[in-house]
Amino acid sequence: MNLFLPLIVLLPTLAGALIALVGMRLPSRTSGLLASGAVAGSFVASLVAFFAYRSPVTLELFRWLSAFDLEAPFSFYYDPLAAVMCLMVTFVSGIIIVYALRYMAEEADHARFFSLMSLFVGAMLLLVLAGNLPLLFLGWEGVGFCSYGLIGFLYREERNADAGRKAFIVTRIGDTAFGVAIFWLFLLCGTLSINDINGMAALLPAGIVTALGLLLLGGAMGKSAQMPLMVWLPDAMAGPTPVSALIHAATMVTAGVYLLIRFFPLIGQSTAVCAAIAVTGGITAFYAASCALVQRDLKRILAYSTMSQIGYMMLGVGSGALTAATFHLLEHSLYKSLLFLGAGCVIRALHHEQDIFRMGGLRKSMPGTYWPFLAGSACLAGLPLTGGFFSKDGILEALFARGGILYGALFLLGIVTALLTVVYTFRMVYVVFHGEGHGVTDTFRFMETLLIPLALLGLVGEVMNLPGYLGMGSWLGGFFRSLAPTGLPTLSHTAELSLLALSAAIALAGLAFAHFRYADGSWRNRPEPHAAKLVDFLRNGWYFDALYRTLFVRPFERCAAFLRRRVEEEMVVGGPDRLAELIARGGEMLGRWSCGRISAYLLSFAAGVALMLGYLAWSVY
Repeated sequence: MNLFLPLIVLLPTLAGALIALVGMRLPSRTSGLLASGAVAGSFVASLVAFFAYRSPVTLELFRWLSAFDLEAPFSFYYDPLAAVMCLMVTFVSGIIIVYALRYMAEEADHARFFSLMSLFVGAMLLLVLAGNLPLLFLGWEGVGFCSYGLIGFLYREERNADAGRKAFIVTRIGDTAFGVAIFWLFLLCGTLSINDINGMAALLPAGIVTALGLLLLGGAMGKSAQMPLMVWLPDAMAGPTPVSALIHAATMVTAGVYLLIRFFPLIGQSTAVCAAIAVTGGITAFYAASCALVQRDLKRILAYSTMSQIGYMMLGVGSGALTAATFHLLEHSLYKSLLFLGAGCVIRALHHEQDIFRMGGLRKSMPGTYWPFLAGSACLAGLPLTGGFFSKDGILEALFARGGILYGALFLLGIVTALLTVVYTFRMVYVVFHGEGHGVTDTFRFMETLLIPLALLGLVGEVMNLPGYLGMGSWLGGFFRSLAPTGLPTLSHTAELSLLALSAAIALAGLAFAHFRYADGSWRNRPEPHAAKLVDFLRNGWYFDALYRTLFVRPFERCAAFLRRRVEEEMVVGGPDRLAELIARGGEMLGRWSCGRISAYLLSFAAGVALMLGYLAWSVY
């Protein structure tokens, strides 16, 4: 264990650094092979550590920060949560990077791309394994920096560079809240160890716990693109498709959920914080699902679906169902990476076309993409007997079991969101793959092959967390027994079966609507919907970008313009210019005395003597 834990982080991090230093001098494929080999080695190390796990392990490698009362060694903490997260990150990231070998074959700057991808994975693994807050924050900011570089990878197009900057700035808002929480926790607890802080949670005043929990929620909002800090995620589709898959499935957006689960012994002490987390997740899930209903860009549909599914995870955390939230996180990583990689196959085959209404009829010409994509869509929609069905149902059951007006309303909101999810998911499937359309001959067999293991694991993932009414036990629940909160309300098997039937009915109803609306291809001949204003409202993300531009961006631009004109141009630049002009004029005036006329010199001499005599007379009397 002491050998393999450092290797999990070290292999992708060193590979990324090595590619950054010498990658430009190596053949173009070498960078990708080095990155994929390092992540594969990290997956093997994660697998060995997983099977060797017996009890939580703290591994201190060396002293990192040590001054006065501050002690923050470079240490790893490995427990069930870290174990499953390491397996997920390395497995999914490994497939994505191998996929990128073919997807990015015709692109330039391979060294920069694969260096950032490797460092991205290394930073996420450091975040997961960190035993103290400074180390966690280092990984936290590492994924933020790498996402900035990867989203704006094709920076020669201004909109791509803008998307990278937007993601960096918006997530920094949440990171500021997280940074404040770190300093406050150290002042209160006198330690930066995550375990020690969680152990002191019961000793902290309730108001302090609530404030700290809200600060941690602010950090999670930024990284996991939850309202109101969600506007960066749709624009993050500017990066290459493997980047989108990595951000959405294995790394950045899951970091916020992981943070809240890791600190749940602390934030779970406050019912207000749990309610805030659940409300944030519920509203975001509905918001993103409603926006996805009308999107035309294939990757933006998947981006909004990620935002919505992360909202479901937040609902699980807020209701105390950590096992259900983690199960949904693991399932989501499988089927969302599958959907993004499948979308990449379609986009490449159609020469980078992303508008779904310019696609169609790909089922026959791209069966290797269609069937895995259909499996991932079934999981995303939560069709019965898929892994996504059981993971989503576990969260809804937890909300129903909590009861009360708030959680009851969130349960209903979750049901409505589930219905919308089925509709927009199969709208995407029918429009892209069914009906009449393109006959594609340029397919990518290697990339399509990588979709198969993700599809199989997504479909059978429910074996990790089988419902209690089956009487077979939950492997994930047993593995997470030490982390799961106690005293949560539970449902009878009859109630569980009733909710299961309701979820199945909702899923099938949404599927039937999407089938009758889009399956036959007649939608292509129908006019645009009459509710054009509503469509524009949803397509533009409820106009949150316009709202933020009005409230924050334009006042900032006006303030900056005022400071540029009045301070920089008139004072900083204009002041020295005016002083120089004044000195020059003074010099010109003095220069006029050097005219060569003796009378002028005598007059000046006499005037000077008179001034001196006057001064002496004034000083004496």
